[in-house]
Amino acid sequence: MFVGLSTLDVIQLVDHVPGGNEKLTAREQVVAAGGPAANAAVAFAHLGGRATLLTAIGSHPLGVTVAADLERLGVTVVDLAADSVEPPPVSSVLVTASSGDRAVASTNATGYRLSAPARLGDLVADCDVVELDGHHMELAVAAAHAARTAGRLTVLDGGSWKDGTEKLLPWLDVAVCSENFRPPGTKTPAATLRFLRDHGVVRSAVSRGERPLVWAGPEGGGTVDVPAVRVADTLGAGDVLHGALCHHLAQRGEVTSSSFAEALRGASVVASRACASFGTRAWMRRG
Repeated sequence: MFVGLSTLDVIQLVDHVPGGNEKLTAREQVVAAGGPAANAAVAFAHLGGRATLLTAIGSHPLGVTVAADLERLGVTVVDLAADSVEPPPVSSVLVTASSGDRAVASTNATGYRLSAPARLGDLVADCDVVELDGHHMELAVAAAHAARTAGRLTVLDGGSWKDGTEKLLPWLDVAVCSENFRPPGTKTPAATLRFLRDHGVVRSAVSRGERPLVWAGPEGGGTVDVPAVRVADTLGAGDVLHGALCHHLAQRGEVTSSSFAEALRGASVVASRACASFGTRAWMRRG
């Protein structure tokens, strides 16, 4: 089960990010459902898993489009804002063709405050892994607590440090964070790993783009190399990494140092492939 943000992504491939009052014609565009939890759920389903997404989308026509796209890709959507007529968050994304770097503007989850549904326990009991992206924090904490109570594995996608993240950490088994995830007082991946360990996270890792992932657990730590690819688009690569990681972890059951490192290695292969083409779905069409 994936808990967190869903957006409508409008992605443009451009030669450069325009300056003030500048207009330019994009090379290509993609319009698709997005958001960290949503993209991770799509990746998980594409790899053969059964993905449920607990999120907020609403009944606005743009929200209907988001839900239809996710369901078409095999994700079961549980919309906790189904009665809302407001549009879902729209992420405006510019991807620079020469580097694959992305610039993103979005309201993210600021328009909703979600409480846990009455059937949260049943939803958690019906899955092996609960992945949280840190958006909709009140819901994320409730889902993580329910997962720990039910003996389900909890995984954090730490894209950035958010208000309330400290309340989530004690309920996490695994956290895989970007280099931009900087808990208070930390400046390096090593410091982030120590912080997570000291706050109850059993196993953690920090992704660093094309450089090796750094990981740590009770039995030690190490690095995992990231396959080299010609980067076309980095948008959503971290989301794909987490979806693939959850798929590996769900297959393995008990998590050990060796299985964690192997899951990170396998997930990094999939995420690297996702960077090799423009758009958040192109990697799936390539096999």
